[in-house]
Amino acid sequence: MARVDARPIGRTFVNHVLPRAAALAATSHKHAWTAQMVRPLADKGVETPASFLAKSFTLDGVGGSEVLYISALGLYRCFINGHRVGNDLLTPGWTSYDSRLSYQTYAVVDLLVPGENRIEIWLADGWLRSQMMWGKAPIFNTWGSEIAAIAELHSGKGDGAPLLVTEASWESGELPVRKSGIYFGEIFDARFTPKITAGSAAIAFDTSKLIAHETTPVRELAPLPVVRSWTDAEGRTVYDFGQNSGGYVAFDVTGEAGATVTVEHAEVLNEHGDFYNVNFRTAAARLEYTLAGTGTEHYRPYFTFQGFRYARVTITGTAKLDSVVSVPISSVTAVKAAFISGNDLVNRLVLNTVWSQRANFIEVPTDCPQRDERLGWTGDAQVFAGTAAYFGEVQGFFHKWMRDLMADQRPDGAVPHVVPDPTKLNPGDYPGFYGSTGWGDAVAVIPWQLYLHYGDEAFLGEALPAMVKWVDFVWSISDGPVVSPPREWGGRGFSFGDWLQPGGPSAKPLPTIGDDAAATIYLFITSTLVARIARITGNTDIATRLEKMAAEVKAAFAREFITPSGRLAYDDQTSYALAFLHDLIPEDKREAAKHYFKATIARADGRIGTGFIGTPALLPALVKIGEIGLAADVFLQEEVPGWLYQVKMGATTIWERWDAIQADGSIYNPQMNSYNHYAYGAVCQWLLEGVAGFRPDETEPGFATVVFEPTIIADLSPVKASHASPKGDIRAEWTAEADQVRYEVEVPAGSRGLLRLKPDYSNARVDGAAWDGKGDYTLASGTHTVTFTYTPVARKARAEHSINARTP
Repeated sequence: MARVDARPIGRTFVNHVLPRAAALAATSHKHAWTAQMVRPLADKGVETPASFLAKSFTLDGVGGSEVLYISALGLYRCFINGHRVGNDLLTPGWTSYDSRLSYQTYAVVDLLVPGENRIEIWLADGWLRSQMMWGKAPIFNTWGSEIAAIAELHSGKGDGAPLLVTEASWESGELPVRKSGIYFGEIFDARFTPKITAGSAAIAFDTSKLIAHETTPVRELAPLPVVRSWTDAEGRTVYDFGQNSGGYVAFDVTGEAGATVTVEHAEVLNEHGDFYNVNFRTAAARLEYTLAGTGTEHYRPYFTFQGFRYARVTITGTAKLDSVVSVPISSVTAVKAAFISGNDLVNRLVLNTVWSQRANFIEVPTDCPQRDERLGWTGDAQVFAGTAAYFGEVQGFFHKWMRDLMADQRPDGAVPHVVPDPTKLNPGDYPGFYGSTGWGDAVAVIPWQLYLHYGDEAFLGEALPAMVKWVDFVWSISDGPVVSPPREWGGRGFSFGDWLQPGGPSAKPLPTIGDDAAATIYLFITSTLVARIARITGNTDIATRLEKMAAEVKAAFAREFITPSGRLAYDDQTSYALAFLHDLIPEDKREAAKHYFKATIARADGRIGTGFIGTPALLPALVKIGEIGLAADVFLQEEVPGWLYQVKMGATTIWERWDAIQADGSIYNPQMNSYNHYAYGAVCQWLLEGVAGFRPDETEPGFATVVFEPTIIADLSPVKASHASPKGDIRAEWTAEADQVRYEVEVPAGSRGLLRLKPDYSNARVDGAAWDGKGDYTLASGTHTVTFTYTPVARKARAEHSINARTP
């Protein structure tokens, strides 16, 4: 793969990865550090050239098990004898730096030689001090103003003193990376020859904050080639890589010294087919490479990434690109689930969700990878966590992020809107940036999803105190079971409500469900869930208290938000979906409430009327009340607002807004308009669990028992889905012809299956044997064939679906 031909001090620099220079698995032991955190005195501060620390050292011999422990304030890349250590990206990662900082462990024996050796640690601003937040109130030096590194080289034999440590005798200088930033991008001058210009200094640092890297490192995925290119009116070349992703452009270039290649990034083209990145707001998101003039030069950025599908390249001077690719990066490198149906739009929607997860699971679950934001929004993560656990290996990823969340939780229990929280140490322009229901509930919802998918009871116990603090905080907002959040931003307990439902101003969309109803429902959801978690972990006193709280909230919700006729107070899709899904509607009001629920969809002309918290609940709630045909209509309709509309408009990832691009191709308000936001992709959890019909059993989690319960929607036939679970491969497939269904499932070895059929599915046979379809049918590990009869549901007529490649 193409690499930068950099030229450091005194030797030809080979930026290449050796097989055994791979990261060792993080261990549970805590490393006893003797090294110091050292800063390069060559560093001049944020947005100035990146710096290096270097040290020559002598080894009498190489024993075969040498190990490097390393971390940094800022971002680092390490090189030993001109060779890169490992192939992890954006190390040491992004944590709540005031409380936690990851370190990595690498086997480096293949990089060392007997005699003289040299180590270089390249350092840049990264998340630590480059711009965080947006608009007129960006934050710089968020977690510190000094970049620094800490490292120890050990023999690996456990024989005491390290072979090398960082301390104040190391040398420093500037790098060819002349400027870098997470939002900014990178400027690289290949003419620049690094040299020693300064020393180093040890800085005060509490090594107890250092923790072994807890999650899969960020790595490169397979590069995406150019699918088409053209020259614009100004003579710049625009490259289309065919897929929106999070990563960077890599290129080979030849030309004269001093010529420059500038790369700008965009997710979409405007209605005129022109390159468009106004929605990046204040994020420059550009690369600038100055040639050394030494033949073919290879470049990909060191310390940044972007979200893009298109790259616009401007060349000044004499130079020519020999090759260019888009290189996606992610912490989630393997896809663990698949869903394929007879509807091409739905299949592309699933693929779009996978790509959005990849692009936004880069160290933390960010909302978007492109604009001046890229933050770990808690609301997005909590609605998507179940989907995420199907499509990727996320146990360690969420362990790490949840520990950051707990570190940033406020003393009164409020959970930040984003984690790691840039406003915690810089509250001036973002006061009260914490405490929203639906967002802070991630503290309980995500550990619960890890329990369901991985059987992770230990982490439930670890997170339980933080969950209890959060529930008590929400109760305290209004000192009672009905929660009435303040409307103003920054108010204690401010709620985003049902964020980005189809309607209202961007700054604070007008509510569908009222903030008070949404907050009260979430207090019920989470108090009920935390009570259950407390029972599982043996904390009976907590369980009893929160069960009582949940009962009070449920009764209060019925009094406050349900009329005698069964209509909910705000009479909107989100209210009914959440209330039905979580059994908040009294039995004597359910039939009437079903009528009102269906009426909300009719008033919306059969389209979605939900935002972030309502959308994941909408289709499961309709199926729960027996409205499978209506759920199919809402899901499969192809107009805005709807999941398939964006696919028809050429989306290759999930959009932030239902109407991000209008039907005429015009762009919605760019001030808050991302084309890579995974939250609405949470519908894929319903496709896997509801339509394909497999899920973990809550009483025997980790897929020790797999529940199979399909929902037959003829327009999706045939359906094939699979998941590589911790117990092994799970598979479910069905075809529907006339009123007959054939359902094939595979139960992993060592697990068991429970087959459940809906009451109106009849004439069931399992592996040829008749079954009355009542209760659960136990399935042994292996493959099974089920047949049954169902009544096809009449659906509204729709235009034939097709993917509209809007861009030429």
